[in-house]
Amino acid sequence: MKESIENRSFIYDIPTKVYFGKNQLNNLGKELSVYGKKVLLCYGGGSIKKSGLYDRVISEIENAGLELFELGGIAPNPRIESVNAGADICKRENIDVLLAVGGGSVLDCTKYIGAGAFYDGDAWDILLEKVPVKKCLPVVTVLTLAATGSEMDASGVISNPDTKDKIGLIFPAMQPKVSFLDPTETFSVNKYQTACGCSDILSHIIESYFVPENESMYMLDRFKEGMMRTLINYAPVALAQPDNYEARANLMWTSSWAINGFTGSLQNCEWTCHPIEHELSAIYDITHGLGLAILTPKWMKYVLDEKTADRFYTYGVEVFGIDPSLSKMDVANKSIELTEDFLYNTLGLSSTLTEIKIDDKNFDVMAEKACCGDVLYGFKPLNKENIKEIFKMCL
Repeated sequence: MKESIENRSFIYDIPTKVYFGKNQLNNLGKELSVYGKKVLLCYGGGSIKKSGLYDRVISEIENAGLELFELGGIAPNPRIESVNAGADICKRENIDVLLAVGGGSVLDCTKYIGAGAFYDGDAWDILLEKVPVKKCLPVVTVLTLAATGSEMDASGVISNPDTKDKIGLIFPAMQPKVSFLDPTETFSVNKYQTACGCSDILSHIIESYFVPENESMYMLDRFKEGMMRTLINYAPVALAQPDNYEARANLMWTSSWAINGFTGSLQNCEWTCHPIEHELSAIYDITHGLGLAILTPKWMKYVLDEKTADRFYTYGVEVFGIDPSLSKMDVANKSIELTEDFLYNTLGLSSTLTEIKIDDKNFDVMAEKACCGDVLYGFKPLNKENIKEIFKMCL
């Protein structure tokens, strides 16, 4: 029997101030100055220098009379070595505020740099031992890729190449103070990264949508379905017209709201596809959104049965407009087919692990780590053997 919503409660608190739209970067110096004089600028491989964004950021910092320090070279699937390097700079130079300019990898890394600044020792301990983060340097972000939603949440995922681990945790102290979201900064994102970003956004919504009946509410379901329809509508536009502001703006704002805590307000069950994919990108260093695109439809097929079909039926009717007069299982299966069509045909992403030269040799250890040797208590609980079967379906 469905649990009454009156027996469920939650706290929603998003203190991130968002500047959305063109030319909002003019407010960057003013916002950084609120937190002090010494700024550590964190960025990735140099694309912000090619686009001219780096120069505009530097100009804002200099015009505000702030002292600048830099940490570049933050990689996709950010490494713990970058976190430790940034934390060392913070301690040595008494940094006041962190500025992350880039995509989700840069933002995630910067959050842990802020936490590591108050930790004595290897910041990997924070993730491996789940050391509580009580303090974090203030983080300000300038987003260049719509994907992870890290600009408006308190989570971050870090990789350790030495141990082949990829761990994500949530600490309220790491919530960005201010985020700048200018859709024009995503115009230069190539088709592949745009597609992977859209896959990541869709997965964030699916993780909070496919939950037991008592884990959501009518309003939240309709909101999530609207975001999924928005993504399906504007992703092909952004791929065909990279400088289409309307498309990029819709994708960027959907990315933020997909994972800022709102859609999962009542959610108690664990996410499933993300922890499984983390094992793929931990070992093979693949793009997170690509791994999710390969995994998600196979997970859907694996968990679909008579007990879970209701959720798939609603998904198919409300997101894809499938004829509601069809049988529940027909709609459910059709919804998975249309999900595959979006990921593999519309977005053009690979549909199997074989295509990206990944075999089954690490499935056992990946499945073990994905469920921490126990069970992932998600939409449908999965143990190690279940997860191995899903990996096999991906070949």
